[in-house]
Amino acid sequence: MYKAIDAHIHLDMYPEVRAREICEELVSNNVLGLVAVSRHLASCQATQRMRELYPDRVWAAYGFHPEQALPSDAELAHLLAWIRERKDEMVAIGEIGLPYYTRTEVEVDGRHFDEEPYVELLEQFIALAAELNKPVVLHAVYEDADVVIDLLHKHGVSKAHFHWFKGSVSTIRRMIEAGNFISITPDVCYEDEIRTLVREYPLTHIMVETDGPWPFEGPFEGQETHPRMVHAVIEQIALLKGLAVAETAAIVRGNTERFYGLNARDKD
Repeated sequence: MYKAIDAHIHLDMYPEVRAREICEELVSNNVLGLVAVSRHLASCQATQRMRELYPDRVWAAYGFHPEQALPSDAELAHLLAWIRERKDEMVAIGEIGLPYYTRTEVEVDGRHFDEEPYVELLEQFIALAAELNKPVVLHAVYEDADVVIDLLHKHGVSKAHFHWFKGSVSTIRRMIEAGNFISITPDVCYEDEIRTLVREYPLTHIMVETDGPWPFEGPFEGQETHPRMVHAVIEQIALLKGLAVAETAAIVRGNTERFYGLNARDKD
């Protein structure tokens, strides 16, 4: 069977014993490895531990997830210094972005949400990516993606991965023109918005992910999110693109390897 890579997962959000089990189960599930993203310093450190345990299966990305309270100046300085010291062991800066869902919840309640400090924080991480010559893994959907695209252009960062992206036709066009990558989750099996995105986006710039442990619906209702689910994602992409599954899998895997500079060896 064809091999695949989960391009976005939060290994640190699983109980550590279970995270180790998942990494052990990859071979039997025809998954070559995982790009493990991080949410804050403790999360980065947990990701680092998994990378050290499974250096040929876990590729680490370090960053600060936007859907949480802002770090203090001291916390941010510590995190940025920690990341700089580990530039050679990580494949990307991430997960970073803007707090679309937090902002939306606040605004629905009729309250004001000041996003500017989050934009400033994101810009620091994008500048860091430019400094270290690393790709970025982005949490940026709908109108937030346009703000991010402008910041990427400002700092000359061309390698950008918008994970689980959702947005307007005009934003999608901007991303395609910029050569940005996206990754598709298992909800492609039941969400029309994601299925439309797959039809419109070039296969040469698509990866697959689980965003585990985030739970999914449809055929995955009640299941633990596991990297093996990327095979169902690839099958749906193949169907939507009118291609053979093996061909689609090879293209998607190659995209991930090139984008992140991976040396993904078969572990048969």
